[in-house]
Amino acid sequence: MNDGSARVVMLSAEEVRARIAEGTAYLVDVREPHENAKLRIAGAQLVPLSQFDEARIIPSDGQDLILHCRIGQRCGVAADHLCAAGYPSTIYRMRGGILEWMFADYPIETG
Repeated sequence: MNDGSARVVMLSAEEVRARIAEGTAYLVDVREPHENAKLRIAGAQLVPLSQFDEARIIPSDGQDLILHCRIGQRCGVAADHLCAAGYPSTIYRMRGGILEWMFADYPIETG
């Protein structure tokens, strides 16, 4: 439920990987700590949905906020929270979450 304060755009895992490579991605993982501890995308900031605090979302100038979760559902809830809080710019969501990332055989950190 977007109140119109920010635009929400879906990105593929390939598009997210390209933005990471370009240095323009501020990637936020909204999964829970136990999920992140098992596997994660290198460099993603953990802001669990159960403790979501929009004040912890601070991209650098020139970086796009990209949210991800396991399959792409919880990042939608996080995007709604950000919209309701008046997030001022576009919010990107990674379609298919980390499972899509892994399906594309992109690198992950484990353990």
